[in-house]
Amino acid sequence: MRVTAIAISVLLATAAASVTMPAQTTGAPGIAAAAKSPYNGTTLEGMIPPGKNFDIAQFRLWYPENVSTLRGIVLLVPGSNGDGRNSAQDTVWQAFAVKHQLALVACFFKDKQHDQNFIEDYIKVSDGSGDALLTAINDFAQKSKHAELSAAPMLLWGMSAGGQFNYEFVAWKPERVIAFVVNKGGIYYSALLPRAARSVPGVLFVGGKDLEFRTNTIVGLFAVNRRAGALWALSEEPAAAHIVGRSRELAMPFYEDVMAARLSASSAPLKPMPAKPAFIGDFKLKTFAPSGDGPAPGFPTAWLPTGRVARAWQAILTEQPFPPNP
Repeated sequence: MRVTAIAISVLLATAAASVTMPAQTTGAPGIAAAAKSPYNGTTLEGMIPPGKNFDIAQFRLWYPENVSTLRGIVLLVPGSNGDGRNSAQDTVWQAFAVKHQLALVACFFKDKQHDQNFIEDYIKVSDGSGDALLTAINDFAQKSKHAELSAAPMLLWGMSAGGQFNYEFVAWKPERVIAFVVNKGGIYYSALLPRAARSVPGVLFVGGKDLEFRTNTIVGLFAVNRRAGALWALSEEPAAAHIVGRSRELAMPFYEDVMAARLSASSAPLKPMPAKPAFIGDFKLKTFAPSGDGPAPGFPTAWLPTGRVARAWQAILTEQPFPPNP
């Protein structure tokens, strides 16, 4: 009977264009379950039937109570073919969402079976997985009675293939992205991004002990786009392999300072991010300085929006603790 019930559930799910339901409150190792969270909020589940470049697309929404208007979405995308939906119950992200009146959308994408599973098809968002995400967000907007979510700007967080998804989403829909993170992923479908995408602030993380294939790919993407004026930083964690490491510690103040510059009090479109004033990080000297009016140097540098982000970037590069109020 249990097997039959599961099979029926699967058939019903794939027959619907999109399904949203109250979430279960089970936890996962390392992530606090919703029932144990100190933050009051609402959780909804969403599902999209298989599409051209994915077999599974499932999503979890969490948003704090007593917020009349949600200002944006933090998109949480896990590594290769992983189920990242429990990230919506991560109390660190929930605290961030409460502080800034944001929603969390956590993802589970999985490829159809193929013989090179390290090349994720679903990260090519323009082939269908991006539309699946936006359809799920529109459904969440209706079910939650937060209509503003349907056009809400996003902060993109991800690890490995999650960062790859973020990069391709910025290339596809830059107008929807406040800021983004690429985090030690190795496969990308785009190189030089359009000017609008290069104007979206980003941090690209590499690990000093990660596979050279991954590191060299990210460094190359950074170099070609930064030369074209991308408002991006490259952040190396010298002792990190293929792990999250300290990347979230830098991403959160980065997100906060970019939000302060780009979000309006109303639901107006995102403000353009000014390239200056800012700080410029020197990878060779492991230092940073205010951006000037002189010509750009002949080597890649990191674009850093504020002093506290610059100090956090330097702390990671030099393997030092973050300064107070990084």
